[in-house]
Amino acid sequence: MEVFEKYLAGIDNPDHHDRTKEILAWVSNKFPNLEQQIKWNTPMFTHNDTFIIGFSTAKHHLSVSPEPAGISQFSDAIKQAGYSATKGLFRIKWNEPVNYELLEKMIEFNIQDKAEYTSFWR
Repeated sequence: MEVFEKYLAGIDNPDHHDRTKEILAWVSNKFPNLEQQIKWNTPMFTHNDTFIIGFSTAKHHLSVSPEPAGISQFSDAIKQAGYSATKGLFRIKWNEPVNYELLEKMIEFNIQDKAEYTSFWR
């Protein structure tokens, strides 16, 4: 988690800081083979030099980006979880529960789907 310390230190709201740290730690512990990186001031996880999932904070939510293919693959589950989404990300409001089962499925999907990728993005 050292990679994310500077990013986390920049989150002024203590609740947002703790929630973001909790989610990043969960991903790190659940998927220890993923590499932690900061790119474009965004905490993200990569595998074999390809993007798997990224997170960023906003005033009212945490944005989760599994790329458009991940959003498309899980659009029904995102709606069922009560999250709003765009083509490339979905939002977890600070006062909403985190659907870790959905995060796990998205990460596993991206790891498998991008296993043969040699570029960072799809």
